[in-house]
Amino acid sequence: MGNYLHIIISTSGVYLFIILALRVLGKTELAQLSITDLIFVLLISNAVQNAMVGSDTSLGGGILAASVLFILNFIFKKLKYKFPSLRKVLEGEPVILIHHGKIIDSNCKKNGITKEELLQVIREHGSHSIEEVDSLILETDGNISVVSNEYKHHSIRRLKKRKNA
Repeated sequence: MGNYLHIIISTSGVYLFIILALRVLGKTELAQLSITDLIFVLLISNAVQNAMVGSDTSLGGGILAASVLFILNFIFKKLKYKFPSLRKVLEGEPVILIHHGKIIDSNCKKNGITKEELLQVIREHGSHSIEEVDSLILETDGNISVVSNEYKHHSIRRLKKRKNA
């Protein structure tokens, strides 16, 4: 029983550490995995495995550690839903990187995003230049949302047609 209590405490500690580390390192670590990011995640999981289960390599120890992770994840999701301020602390807020066709350099620098990365995302979303983008937002989950001027104008025309119909 003492060994299982150790697994519960260790697994909880590792879970909290990884949440804090990902929060400090930034949002882009999650949604935009490169080869080096994937290797990093795999090595982190291997590095913390022993910290969670110690010398217990039994099926029961592994299932207990996995169960603790599932339970903690479930609890955190419920707490973030119930307490939006906790969500803001753990996940941050969306960050505008381009507004009305202009790069917001301070936000890009703070989040470690280069102009080349912005251009890549813009192309992936069907635009050709920064000037075509009305808004480019780094979401809290690391994804990037792009609203192009063309889409915005198309949506406005569609709304006007509905009003006139």
